[in-house]
Amino acid sequence: METYTLIILLLAATLRVATPLLLAALGGMFSERAGVIDLGLEGKLLGAAFASAAVSAVTGSAWLGLGAGILTAVGLALIIGFACITHRGNQVVAGMAITLMVGGLGPTLGLAWFNLGGQTPQLDGAGQRFTALVWPWAQTAREHPWPGLLYAELLSGQNLLVYVAALLVPVSGWILAQTRFGLRLRAVGENPHAVETAGISVTWLRYRALMISGVLCGVAGTYLATAASAGFVRDMTAGKGYLALAALIFGQWRPWPTLGACLLFAFTDALATRCQGVALPLVGVMPVQFILALPYALTVVLLAGLAGKTLAPRALGIPYAKDK
Repeated sequence: METYTLIILLLAATLRVATPLLLAALGGMFSERAGVIDLGLEGKLLGAAFASAAVSAVTGSAWLGLGAGILTAVGLALIIGFACITHRGNQVVAGMAITLMVGGLGPTLGLAWFNLGGQTPQLDGAGQRFTALVWPWAQTAREHPWPGLLYAELLSGQNLLVYVAALLVPVSGWILAQTRFGLRLRAVGENPHAVETAGISVTWLRYRALMISGVLCGVAGTYLATAASAGFVRDMTAGKGYLALAALIFGQWRPWPTLGACLLFAFTDALATRCQGVALPLVGVMPVQFILALPYALTVVLLAGLAGKTLAPRALGIPYAKDK
């Protein structure tokens, strides 16, 4: 029974850890399907995390914090679009520049506004954070481990944004496969000249894709600061934007395989957290540094195994110009 309880708790933690990865990866999917490399996922996550935590701390409203996080991430996405779409700049450089800028700007503003060493105040007031939703009869269900614990810990007790992220997987798949906007978006990522010939603006489609990416990254960053944590701290994303990009590549730019990759990375992260300080058979207590590196090491191994096998959109990373 202890093993069963541990597995359920580990799976519940996996869902919580996978949520920001999945939201960011879905945002990157829209952007890259339109032909724009979204290396700024990390920066948008970090910017949204700071904005949402700061606004939530000042106003006392997690919903206003969510709005601030989304607006910030969309604003950063538009900056990338201005550099890469309007002026046909290097998409990799623009994404990295946004990430580096936000990485320094967030703590600087936090120090100037709150004088807390680059952090925001702790969000402990009522309404400042998104808390877990408890489903009906969840407490009673705990008395019956099978299947009550599955219902009480895995299905119930999750944050609202976790359910939103899960819902967005089929919605994203439907948009890309069944709607006119999705079909045009995919066409832009494959052959933008043919799309322009049909009288459709490649520039506007790519801007809309980046704005969708900004909205989803805004929700992901807000989740990190106001749901998974109780405020903003320096570098709190810890590379999650890059992990999301890796999951997107591993998932071949499709929603359901991307979900599987996010769950795999999140499971490794949750398992690593559980293994800290635990003596393993034949190994003993593993160094904390080794455990924390497991999710990133898995990312490198998986992407190395996919070398030469990925089918990226053909126009990905290629600036578009009508006269070329």
